[in-house]
Amino acid sequence: MDTNFLQLRPDRLEPIDYFIDEPVALQRDLPTKSNPFKSFWMAGFECTDKLNAFGNRVDLLTLTGHLQLINEDYKRLSLLGLTTVREGIRWSHVEKKPYEYDWSEVAAMIRTGQENNIQQIWDLCHFGFPDDLTPLHPMFARRFASLCRAFVQFYRSIDTDGALIVTPINEVSFLSWLGGDVRGTSPYCVGQGWEVKYRLMKAYIEGVAALKEADPSIRILTTEPLVNIVPPGNANSEEMLSAAAMNEHQFQVTDILSGRMCPELGGQPEYLDILGYNYYYDNQWELGTNSLVHWGNKLDDERFIPLHKLLTNAQQRYNCPIVLTETSHPKEDRPLWIDMVADECALLLGYGIPLWGVCWYPVIDRPDWDHLHLWHQSGLWDGPFDTEMIERTLHIPSAAALLRAQKRLQPMLSANRARLIL
Repeated sequence: MDTNFLQLRPDRLEPIDYFIDEPVALQRDLPTKSNPFKSFWMAGFECTDKLNAFGNRVDLLTLTGHLQLINEDYKRLSLLGLTTVREGIRWSHVEKKPYEYDWSEVAAMIRTGQENNIQQIWDLCHFGFPDDLTPLHPMFARRFASLCRAFVQFYRSIDTDGALIVTPINEVSFLSWLGGDVRGTSPYCVGQGWEVKYRLMKAYIEGVAALKEADPSIRILTTEPLVNIVPPGNANSEEMLSAAAMNEHQFQVTDILSGRMCPELGGQPEYLDILGYNYYYDNQWELGTNSLVHWGNKLDDERFIPLHKLLTNAQQRYNCPIVLTETSHPKEDRPLWIDMVADECALLLGYGIPLWGVCWYPVIDRPDWDHLHLWHQSGLWDGPFDTEMIERTLHIPSAAALLRAQKRLQPMLSANRARLIL
């Protein structure tokens, strides 16, 4: 991670120390919202179709074999009780020419989901854009809003009345840093992170308006990184304030979407529906040095913030239900990570925080975007994956950890559902 992905808006630099000491039971009622998710434990398939650092288009749905083996993948997930999944349409594949859409592959994915009784959450832009677009293109927002309208019309031609859950643009904070500050993807800029974020949010808001106009019942799921930037040891007051300000800036996207920030873009409070947060082992680091604060807090570092506190702060900031939309750990620590996540979820549910789900992402091993021969080994299933052979090898310790987590949380989830019914 790099703190620069949390861009400072030039006229919004005031630092805020927003962490609470301890989570507390909710003091106010949530707006009436129904939980649309079929399963609490979810699976995500890496679906980026972006241009990588070398300018090459990547297509991870194909590289991981998911597009080819989607039926088999869904059957495997069902055996483990994972019946809600995150998928992506791959904008660059759908819109080869402006305002002309080819939904054939997405249609096949939807029908496979229906055949396997799998609920699909759809990312419309997961880091990739058509070849002729970047977020800085003057027609970017209009093109994205048109895509949103077309997607709803297409989707409802297949599924007329089922719950439709959409993430318009995945991880705007990260994408604006990757493409706006470090030349990691289109538009390959340096020092333009805020401008890219602003343009992405203009498209995001116009896209949400188009989605809701086409189908008022649609549910919007945001997916943003959840981080903790800590001041260095023996920090002075300036360093402490800088770290606090960077933590505050992780909420720029949802502040803009809700109209709290940059109201000229048209954000509305009702655009915040379900808040998704992505959290990995490297989401806590030291300001300046970028050295990681170990997720297990083996050094008993008082700067470390447990996951349940980070999520509680985010939830109580907006008073919306939350989902851990991405989480996983590479290699041998995968089972320990899931054990930790289950511990933190138990605390959240015990405090009465409306946590509606946890998504193992990616559930199938994925390659590095820029160096495609490097595989992360962070899924429930590993490779090999190559052009001639695609196999799925279950990581048994991780599967055992998932089953333990499901068993542990099931009584709490059942009790929560019973209270809602009463």
